[in-house]
Amino acid sequence: MYEPIRTKSVHSMAEPKPDFPHRSREEELDIRLAGHLTALLTVTDELRALTPDRALDDAAQRLAEQATRLRDGRAPLRAAPTAAATDPAHIAALHQRAHTLAGWALVVATSRDDTAATTLAAERMRAHATALGLAA
Repeated sequence: MYEPIRTKSVHSMAEPKPDFPHRSREEELDIRLAGHLTALLTVTDELRALTPDRALDDAAQRLAEQATRLRDGRAPLRAAPTAAATDPAHIAALHQRAHTLAGWALVVATSRDDTAATTLAAERMRAHATALGLAA
């Protein structure tokens, strides 16, 4: 009734040695954390352009240092902030975005047991929550 299979199955097991490199869990977490911190740095730079503040300057410097450390000494790319109007809704949206990014960074930093990044992310999350009126 059935014809015998004459060719080798395409569903055979893969070769035991893959031909592409794999990163460790720690390397993946470093990449993810550096990405979150760089995104947070970008939003912080935007806020600095719209609402100059010494605390934001300090936060941007610390974020850049942490991202550089995680990227093996390579400084993160920094976009030039746009000179948009200081619309309160736009500034609130930037604080909301920064709060979210700080939260993501906090989760990854905690997962990889990075005390410096955890502390920085928690501080930034708290600062943006205060700016949004979410914390006292």
